[in-house]
Amino acid sequence: MDLEKIAGLVKLIEDSSLKEFTYKEGDVKITMSKLDHPPIVAAGVPAMAGVSAPQITVPVQEKAEEGEEESLFITSPIVGTFYSASAPDVPAFVRVGDRVKEGQTVCILEAMKLMNEIQCEYDCEIEAVLVSNEQKVEYGQPLFRVKKI
Repeated sequence: MDLEKIAGLVKLIEDSSLKEFTYKEGDVKITMSKLDHPPIVAAGVPAMAGVSAPQITVPVQEKAEEGEEESLFITSPIVGTFYSASAPDVPAFVRVGDRVKEGQTVCILEAMKLMNEIQCEYDCEIEAVLVSNEQKVEYGQPLFRVKKI
């Protein structure tokens, strides 16, 4: 999905009377909703007033390496900066060994000063966190190795 398109959607929602908006393109689903409380801010980056962080549901993808069992990965749906928590002094959304429910936020990816909440598509257990906090990530890059439960 084009980042300019996402920015345009955020602007439309911000200027409208809508309280919530969901957009789906292929395997990517973005949900934006207006909050009555301050929006999430990651690592001191200002968020847009009145608009919550877009929520992106990411499909868990399978990849197999030679000599290994099939592994499942939560991958990055966009290019951006990875944040493991909503603020520097707040615990990470998930850690190794955590059981994650469908729709639960696992991290935030910042792109163009927009904070995108990345949510898991189904119940799973986090086996490994593959990137570090504030690391730049590419589209399709594995962020977490998971085991479906």
